[in-house]
Amino acid sequence: MNLISAQEGKEYIIQRIETDDEELDAFLFSLGCYSGEPITVISHLKGGCVVSIKDGRYNIDNQLAEAIII
Repeated sequence: MNLISAQEGKEYIIQRIETDDEELDAFLFSLGCYSGEPITVISHLKGGCVVSIKDGRYNIDNQLAEAIII
């Protein structure tokens, strides 16, 4: 399951990141978004969703949310 189908307010553990783009992978890693880390969807928006990773909140688009497998 990816972040698009996640319930708001529930904490999930990131299983893997499905992307072939190394820059995108490095960007997500810099946010603390990698396998084994907890992630919470704060809210779903029209173009993506707001997530909480560690102590930060980030707005990510649908393409990125589809790549994060929980």
